[in-house]
Amino acid sequence: MTRVVRETGFSTLKLVQRGKVRDMYDLGDAYLMVATDRMSAFDVVLPDPIPDKGVVLTQISLFWFDIMESLVGNHVITADVSRYPESCRPYAADLQGRSIVVKKAQPLPVECVVRGYITGSGWKSYRKEGTVCGIRLPEELVESDRLPVPIFTPSTKEEMGKHDINIDFDEMVNRIGAPLAEQVRDLSLAIYKKGAQIAGEKGILIADTKFEFGLVDGKLILIDEVLTPDSSRFWPRDAYAPGGSQKSFDKQYLRDYLLSLDWDKTDPGPRLPQAVIDNTRAKYVEALTLLCGDSHGL
Repeated sequence: MTRVVRETGFSTLKLVQRGKVRDMYDLGDAYLMVATDRMSAFDVVLPDPIPDKGVVLTQISLFWFDIMESLVGNHVITADVSRYPESCRPYAADLQGRSIVVKKAQPLPVECVVRGYITGSGWKSYRKEGTVCGIRLPEELVESDRLPVPIFTPSTKEEMGKHDINIDFDEMVNRIGAPLAEQVRDLSLAIYKKGAQIAGEKGILIADTKFEFGLVDGKLILIDEVLTPDSSRFWPRDAYAPGGSQKSFDKQYLRDYLLSLDWDKTDPGPRLPQAVIDNTRAKYVEALTLLCGDSHGL
């Protein structure tokens, strides 16, 4: 039976952050990261959750964390609820499948965006200036075209409710220093290329994505989530047709619905019809099944 978790309230644990999707608890020497079923769009958390979304995000992230281990370490300690600290046991039912005990990392103050196709805000920037985050692109690209090579286009990491701002690489260097910026750029591109190849073989084109990195004892690791339908644009490979917007396995379907409404993209967000909730859930579960070869019982 589907168990919808919009918000956790683990009274005997110390809540340290409630983000757009994830609730974080301090376990002392580690964090408990719980992916809820909250859905955000245009930086607004919507009133209606998407059932099982947190499970999909967690299982896809674990799939990629394992695959990318050869490129970079990550913050995962365990996702096996039976191995969690005793203090977590009363909440095992809510934690199953949607939580990870993770290392305490110092997050970098930037979002690491990689684009393999021209779409979204990148497409808007390209149409206006012929560039994306200061990177000059070939002329006569059409919407959703595959780029000659993937590009790294970082952004700021703003507080919840505020929009991240695209920046160029020089500004990223100003914020975190050249050595770290270069390491993050190179890792982001390597992770994207490996992920895009694997996903492509499974029928998914990863149009773009964003990564988050953190430092543990001075060592750079991958944190948060990785190559999920929340952090990426997933397109069905067989339906790909450059020259316009694409079908998707991600939240673009939901964004398109919201754009059809008379809503100013400020809190509170509109209630969602049941059909939109069901269709969004189905797209997320399909992405999980295609990538992992297993729906995890959803």
